[in-house]
Amino acid sequence: MTVTRETVLAALKTVNDPVSGSDLVSAGLVKALTVGEDGAVRFVMEVPPSQVSAYEAVKTAAEEALASAGVSKSQVLMTAHSAQTPPPDLKPQRKAEPAGPQKIPGVDRIIAIASGKGGVGKSTLSANIACALAAEGRRVGLLDADVYGPSQPRMLGVSGRPASPDGKTILPMRNFGVTMMSIGLMTNEDQAVVWRGPMLMGALQQMMNQVQWGALDVLIVDLPPGTGDVQMTLAQKAHVDGAIVVSTPQDVALLDARKGIDMFNQLGTPILGMIENMSTHICSNCGHEEHVFGHGGVKAEAEKLGVPLLAEIPLHLDIRKAADGGAPIVVSKPDSAQAAVFRTVARNLIADGKA
Repeated sequence: MTVTRETVLAALKTVNDPVSGSDLVSAGLVKALTVGEDGAVRFVMEVPPSQVSAYEAVKTAAEEALASAGVSKSQVLMTAHSAQTPPPDLKPQRKAEPAGPQKIPGVDRIIAIASGKGGVGKSTLSANIACALAAEGRRVGLLDADVYGPSQPRMLGVSGRPASPDGKTILPMRNFGVTMMSIGLMTNEDQAVVWRGPMLMGALQQMMNQVQWGALDVLIVDLPPGTGDVQMTLAQKAHVDGAIVVSTPQDVALLDARKGIDMFNQLGTPILGMIENMSTHICSNCGHEEHVFGHGGVKAEAEKLGVPLLAEIPLHLDIRKAADGGAPIVVSKPDSAQAAVFRTVARNLIADGKA
C-alpha cells in the first residue's frame, strides 16, 4: 500500500484535539508534515505549554492511527512556545530605517534567484545550489522569500518552528549545512498567507535583519516569481551582489524572464547569469532524448543580453522526487549526473568570486 499525503491527513483527522474538540488537522496542530519515499511520516505537533503531558496520549493515538493507515514508520515531534519565549512577530514595525541598501550583518554576499513566471523550478534550483555551495565548504544561508508559496522547508526537510528567545530575534533552522529561514516555518503548511504589500515588505525586512544568520559567505534568496513588492524591497533595502534568472526554454517563459531581467537592470542589481531549467528529457525506458519545452532559448537570450549561461538543467524525475522528499538531489544522490550540474554551478560561482 502506497502511503500518500492524503492518506496521512485522513488518518490524523480521526484523532481529536482535547482542547478544541476538533481533529488534529482542523485544529492546526499538524505542522511541517513530510512523507518520505520509504513511507516514513514525520510532522511537528505544536501544543499549549501547559498541556504537554496531556498531549502525550494524543501523540500515541496519532502514531497508532498512522500505523492503522499503513504507515510503517512515523515520527511525531512535540513543541510548545512558552509565555517567556513567544513566537517571533512578523508584523511590520514602524521605526526609522536607514536610507538605501544595507549589508546584512555577518553576510558577505547576497545572491537572488528569480524567475519571470512561476513553475520553472526556481525553488528547486535555489535549494540545490545552496546545498552544492555548502558541499564546497562555503558558509551558506537560504532565505525563502517566496511568501505566498514557501517551499524550502519541504525541500530541505526542515520541521518545527524557529525559536525566538526574546520575541524579536529569530533563530533560523539548519540542515545539510545550510542555514534556512522561511515564512512557511511560521504558518501551518496548508494556511494561505493573505497579506498586502506593506506586510510583505515588513516581513521580508525582519527575516533579513532580525534573523540571527551568523557568519555567512553567501545568502541565497529564493524570490517569488514576477516583478513585485518582494523583489523591489530586497533590492532597495539589502545590498544584493547579483541575481540569477531561471527560465525554461519555452517562449512564454522567456517573455517573462526578460521582464525580470529588465526589473533588475532598473534596480541596479547585476545579472550573474541565466539558467535553462527542464532543458531536455531522457526517457528512462528507451533513452530517447526530447526537448519538451524546446531547447536553446535561454542560451540565445543570454547571448543577446550579454550575460553568462550558467547551466542547462535536465527535466529528470530524480530531481523532482528528491525535492519532494526533503533532500535535494545534491544531497540524496551526490554522485549522479544531475547533481553534478548543480555542483558545477556552485564551483563556477566560487571561482568567479560571486559566492
